[in-house]
This record gives sequence, structure tokens and C-alpha cells, in this order.
Amino acid sequence: MHLVQSPACLCRHISHVLSIQWFVNTAFPAALLNVSYIFFSAERVLVRVKDLTVEKADEVVWVRARVHTSRAKGKQCFLVLRQQQFNVQALVAVGDRASKQMVKFAANITKESIVDVEGVVRKVDQKIESCTQQDVELHVERIYVISAAEPRLPLQLEDAVRPETEGEEEGRATVNQDTRLDNRVIDLRTSTSQAVFGLQSGICQLFRETLTEKGCVEIQTPKIISAASEGGANVFTVSYFKTSAYLAQSPQLYKQMCICADFEKVFCIGPVFRAEDSNTHRHLTEFVGLDIEMAFNYHYHEVVNEIADTMVQIFKGLEKRFQTEIQTVGKQFPCEPFKFLEPTLRLEYTEGLAMLREAGIEMDFYILDKYPLAVRPFYTMPDPQNPKYSNSYDMFMRGEEILSGAQRVHDAQLLTERATHHGIDLEKIKSYIDSFRFGAPPHAGGGIGLERVTMLYLGLHNVRQTSMFPRDPKRLTP
Repeated sequence: MHLVQSPACLCRHISHVLSIQWFVNTAFPAALLNVSYIFFSAERVLVRVKDLTVEKADEVVWVRARVHTSRAKGKQCFLVLRQQQFNVQALVAVGDRASKQMVKFAANITKESIVDVEGVVRKVDQKIESCTQQDVELHVERIYVISAAEPRLPLQLEDAVRPETEGEEEGRATVNQDTRLDNRVIDLRTSTSQAVFGLQSGICQLFRETLTEKGCVEIQTPKIISAASEGGANVFTVSYFKTSAYLAQSPQLYKQMCICADFEKVFCIGPVFRAEDSNTHRHLTEFVGLDIEMAFNYHYHEVVNEIADTMVQIFKGLEKRFQTEIQTVGKQFPCEPFKFLEPTLRLEYTEGLAMLREAGIEMDFYILDKYPLAVRPFYTMPDPQNPKYSNSYDMFMRGEEILSGAQRVHDAQLLTERATHHGIDLEKIKSYIDSFRFGAPPHAGGGIGLERVTMLYLGLHNVRQTSMFPRDPKRLTP
């Protein structure tokens, strides 16, 4: 252990290493030893808040967390220490290990400051309902401020996690969407946001795991492209040296080119850009696409079944691995558990529309098949039995579309005809069409919106709640 020689030396050292405050109720040399220990001890183990359980009762532990709330009462100060979506009550009380000044110091630590706390884990007689760690509390012996927050916060986290119905009934404050998004870093600290994006990470993980087990290859595709990948006007144009380029509306063309290159089954996770001037609860101008493309042997339903099974495996994995996150979000935004069948309910487009008009579809996850050809992109394969329809499909969660897919045209001549019909400049997609001239297997696929899947699985009301830093026609910051 390196020993600091003088108070002046110590202060200089601290200013170069870390901004820290401390209080001890002993003489200054003892404080020197304590701070020296903070900087030069490599043996200290910081315990995660979620691991503070009755199994650790009577153990002395170190915890690093944020001060969520503090409340002084006489010779005591109660703190709630938060670490991501987990929190624990801490008690600073006058006694052998703490003075009145230490209690006062703890009470004056600003909310959202990061602190290191040494304390004894104590089992409580009555559950602490306001904390995730309900069976224990931390009796503080030492506390250090690692990073102090400014006293005035742009929003209060207690208000940001309050259910809207509770706020309306009791007249208590809630936080509106624009305030949340303008101060997104603070809003993302709430237990609800931590749970939402923890679960969203799980969706990506399960998507990747499931498709890898199915023999798929993960690919990365260009996002700056020479032609609109979906056709139409909903595309961002960017300056590209002496010419213009576009931000990819999807990885569609490159997924198909990989199938032509004999990769057979591919998937990718990446940003997708749509220049749609839509300010609805489900539209973004940039979102994360989960894309799949697969060759098939005899019928495009082979691919439909594989995609549907992938979604089912994701739903089952979320149920199994992310119950804590689901329950945390449910406290603020209650909803019915997500319902799905295995195998997935699949209806033809006309049949599904009739059911929706009459009584609706009770299942939360289903597929509509055989859409009209006129409403699908140029690369969609027409239905050989009825050319007004197509071998295309959408997948729905809680009544909203989360995937659009189809069998793709794999004949260069038909693809040229379809592109011409849609008014697409053939020269700009020449390399794409040429990739089908040398033998291309029949194939199909689809694109899924990650933020929509997260929103609908959790029963949330706006896709901006599930986009970490959302982009829409009116928002380009933060």
C-alpha cells in the first residue's frame, strides 16, 4: 500500500484521480488512511445490489450505487441506494460507527450522486415494500461520494416511474414524454427503462441464438446505397462526394445477393432508415431491423414456419429469462401476459380481414398470408394461382404489424419487369438484378422492427418508450 505523506499531497493526488468527499468521526490521520485505502486497495469487492439477500445477513459489504432518495429523522438518515433496476434501503444512525456529523453529511448528499458505502447487511422483521431488496437493509459504517450530482434535477425519478392512473387519481406528478426524451439520460436510469432495454437486449440475444442454432449466418450489409432498397419516396438522400446516395430502407437487396452467393440462410441486426413523415405511436425514421432471408426447397411456407418458430422461441425465452424485467415494467404499465400458439396461427389475408371485421383475433401473435400484389415491393413473388395476390405475409403482435415478408422474385427477367412496373431506375440496381442471372435458389424472408416487438410484447403505448434515443420527424436530439 502506498502511503500519502501529507494532507497537501493527498489533496493534489485526489484532484488528479477522482473528485471525492468523505467524512469520518475520527482524527485527520485516520481519514488519510481511509482515503489511501480507497485509492490503493485492489482487494475490495463491490457487491451488486441485487445480490443483497438474507443469505448475506450480518456480512460486511461494499456497495457502489446512486442515492435514489434520502430522509433524515433525528439521529438517523434513511437512504435508498439504486443500482440499475434494483434498490436497497440503507440506514445511517448515530452510534459506535457514525457521528451526528456523519448522519448530517449523508442526509445532504444530493439525489443521483454515486456513492461507495461500507455497511452490514441486516435482516429486517417487516418487508420493505418500496425496495426490490425487501428482506434486508444496509447499516452504513462508511460512505464516500464518488461523483456528486447537481442539486436540481430536470425530472424526479419517483415521478418518472409513477403509473399514470395513480398520478391522475391521487393528483401526484408524472412526467410527460417530451420531458423524458429531452432528458433521456436521466429517464433511462428509471427502473422501468432499465427493464425495458434489458429485455430488448434479450430479444436480440434470443434472435441471434435461435437463428444460429438453425444454421444461419450473421451478415452485415451497407447502409449507404446507390438506390432505394424498397422503392418509393420514403428514403433519405445524402451527399456522396460528387453524386447522391441513400440511407438503406432495409438490407433487402444485400440479403438476397447473399442467398445468390450460396449462404442459404442469413440474418442481420442493424439500423434501418425510413423518411416517412409519420408522427404516430409506432413510426420512427430510424429503427433497428432484425432481418432474415432463407432459401427453401419446395414452398415459401418453409421459411414462414422458420420465422414464426424464431419468434416463438424469443417469446418463450423472454418468459423464462426475463421475468424480473417483465414484472418491473408491469408495475408502471400493467398489461395482460403475451399469448401465442405453437405452431403459430396463420390466416390468409381475406380470411383474416373478415375475422377482424367480425370479432377480432384473440391470439396476440398471428400471421396474415397472401397480400394483394399491388401493396407489396417490386421484388415480391406474385401468387401463381392468382396474379392479383402475392406470396407475401405479415406477422402481428397484439394487433399491430411487426414483420413484413415475402417470397422474393428469383428470376432476372421477371425481376426486371417488376422493377420497371414500379418505376425503378434499372441502372441503379443493375448489380442486384445481375446477381440473379447466374442461378438463384428460391428464397423468402422478412424484416422485423425491434422497437415494435419490445413495445408490443410489454404492452406499452408508444414506440419511443422502446427506442433508446428515438428519431422521428420532429426529433433529432439528444
